[in-house]
Amino acid sequence: MKVLVVRFSSIGDIVLTTPVVRCLKKQLPDVEVHYVTKKSFRDVVASNPYIDKLHLLENDLHGLIEELKKEKFDYIIDLHNNLRTKRLKRNLDAKAYTFDKLNLRKWLLVNFKVNLMPDESIVERYLETVKPLGVKNDGLGLDYFTPKEAELQNFDVPMSHWAGYVGCVIGGSYNTKKLPVDKWVEFCNKVPYPIMLLGGPEDKADGDFIAQLDPIRIYNSCGKFSLNESAGLVEKSRIIISNDTGLMHIAASYGKKIISLWGNTSPDMGMFPYFGLNNVKNVMDGSHMLEIPRLYCHPCSKLGYNECPEGHFKCMNLLDMNLLAELVKKNWN
Repeated sequence: MKVLVVRFSSIGDIVLTTPVVRCLKKQLPDVEVHYVTKKSFRDVVASNPYIDKLHLLENDLHGLIEELKKEKFDYIIDLHNNLRTKRLKRNLDAKAYTFDKLNLRKWLLVNFKVNLMPDESIVERYLETVKPLGVKNDGLGLDYFTPKEAELQNFDVPMSHWAGYVGCVIGGSYNTKKLPVDKWVEFCNKVPYPIMLLGGPEDKADGDFIAQLDPIRIYNSCGKFSLNESAGLVEKSRIIISNDTGLMHIAASYGKKIISLWGNTSPDMGMFPYFGLNNVKNVMDGSHMLEIPRLYCHPCSKLGYNECPEGHFKCMNLLDMNLLAELVKKNWN
């Protein structure tokens, strides 16, 4: 049997599909699992041992389809469900099972605050897609694999952080998903532990501003490490504080204690940290989800904005940094 799993983007969404890949490979005899994603997200799955062959989309969807036709797949597992995946499925002679994005329910939640979303992780719904093949959730959570050459050594981080640190993921795909810089500064002032700021090159300036508070205790890694190396920094942390972004899900794959911060999005959409056993929005010991309850405008989007549509950004500005600091202190050991 030859199966193609489709998820074009992005980091967190791809990591959330890894239980599907693992369960397919381990539960179906003699199955050959292929995966297709965008070339820019290659590193997220390139080292996954449950994937037999990786296919990459750059700009030429037609060329990719012609490449995939040669594989003669038996099944397509569409975990993205957009116009491009519809075109892909139309052109491949294979039985397709497609993930239900529940867009109407999300629209009702965002626009009218009517919550009809299932009280479970999106992972559970991804796994429903392969249920017709006899595949079941093995309860083992998310996977993230890095190549040996990307593994971090102690000398890759300052000696001041060798005994442990709080990993703070300051980045995010949209500004309305990101805790403001002044809130990070407020938090850093309230904890005595070493802090590792995590993010991409686009977060470096914000990281520099936060780190100037205490350049020895606060290390800005933003833009200095690759994705896989940043995953290594996440793995070495004692606890992770994260916006709703890809590194949060990588942290969950390592079973880290996670305090997730929710701005314009909401865990009600099913994208909360998933540890394999939480069919509903419970979390492992030491992990918490911080959001402002009963805020009239929250959530305001399933994706995000460059700035708050209401102008006040209360969903992030009202988050209690004293509470955040106390949670970190309580779960430091």
